[in-house]
Amino acid sequence: MAETESQRSRGRAMSLTQIGVIRSPHTGADGTPIQPRMAEGIEGTVEVFAPYEAALADVAGFERIWLLYWFDRIRDARLTVTPFMDDVPRGLFATRAPCRPNPIGISSVRLLGVEGRVLRVADVDILDGTPLLDIKPYTPRFDVFEVSRCGWLDAAAHRRGIADDRFERPG
Repeated sequence: MAETESQRSRGRAMSLTQIGVIRSPHTGADGTPIQPRMAEGIEGTVEVFAPYEAALADVAGFERIWLLYWFDRIRDARLTVTPFMDDVPRGLFATRAPCRPNPIGISSVRLLGVEGRVLRVADVDILDGTPLLDIKPYTPRFDVFEVSRCGWLDAAAHRRGIADDRFERPG
């Protein structure tokens, strides 16, 4: 029987390249805002490694950028988690919990300025020293969708948006 494309690609190892490092005042998960909206005004920097400096051309024209990064201090993946804004265990893919099979994070931050290979950013909800994987421009024309439902989060809107250490790998 012939193997299908889905069967051939299932569980395939992939590689990523760190292109920089994110700097912020957040040194541990406990007390860190859980999303950029809850980190309003908190500033940091993004240091892009020299081989990728040319890729920063024209970035300064954007008010916001997406940072994609590696959750390098997270416990092993879990398929069910109790998210920060809830007391009920949920399926991992219905949350933004960081303990994922591929621990990739994404945050939309405000771009305050570009100085060589360093981006000054605000609304930072990312731990200091986090490996940067990619930068993409935030474009409302592409990135904003009106929605009528947000699953379990509809009932959790009143909960605080600050992390604790429930997903962080023990020291």
